[in-house]
Amino acid sequence: MLYQAIIVALIVWLTVGGQELLGFTQLGRPIVIGPLVGLALGDLKTGLLLGAALETIFMGVVNIGGASSAEPGLASALAVAFAINLHGGLGVALPIAIPIGIIGLQIKTLIYVLFVGPFASRFDTLAKQGNQKQIVALHYGLWASQWFIYSLIPFFAILFGSTATQEILNMIPKTIVNGLTVAGNLLPAVGMAMLMKILWQNNISVYYFLGFLIVAYFQVPLIAVAVMAIVIGVVSGQRDFEMHQLNKKVTEQKSLAAANVQNAQVAGAGNDIEDDDFFD
Repeated sequence: MLYQAIIVALIVWLTVGGQELLGFTQLGRPIVIGPLVGLALGDLKTGLLLGAALETIFMGVVNIGGASSAEPGLASALAVAFAINLHGGLGVALPIAIPIGIIGLQIKTLIYVLFVGPFASRFDTLAKQGNQKQIVALHYGLWASQWFIYSLIPFFAILFGSTATQEILNMIPKTIVNGLTVAGNLLPAVGMAMLMKILWQNNISVYYFLGFLIVAYFQVPLIAVAVMAIVIGVVSGQRDFEMHQLNKKVTEQKSLAAANVQNAQVAGAGNDIEDDDFFD
């Protein structure tokens, strides 16, 4: 159990922390963390399945500034680890992921405020002094220390929490577990709805209904639907490019015609002036 606690904590430190260090690299997404935890714990198949399932839930969750809702990285690591250890599958992972994600985000914010925030004035002082080396050292030192503290959450949760979690799950009536499973299966729809709220555009909404029709009524596999989407995207892109070139050509022709008319008018005015001078 100590090995599992260390390896899961290390995965959280490298992926969630690495994403914060390198930018939005998607290292902290469930689709990345799930397979890594599954591979480390000897059950890659479950890690892949749970990572994909949790990604559909957290797909619309992008924490930007104050607009934050949950931490998918920590939630995915603990949910997959508990599901593998307890042999619970999706029925265990999905109900665990949401509360862990919400609590994990609050803990991460608290660490920011209490641990990183006090050093803001120190950065200002070093910047005024032009001390670049200390700024870089303090930056990476704070990053490593902050995410080390954060990774202690999955470490102690795996080390001490699996047995307690198993006992709590055994105490829960089967009807409640079934209800949580059903509710968990509905959560991917919430994730997709959040994503659609961001991406929805009325002028291309017909493609959404086309995809729904193909999958729901014609039972076309998702890979085939993805290929269709690529073909539609390529054809639409080519059409837009051709329309752009055509509009550009028409605009150039109009500009050229207007210039010719203007030149003709200037030339005509010049001839009139010469005629007037001649008769004068």
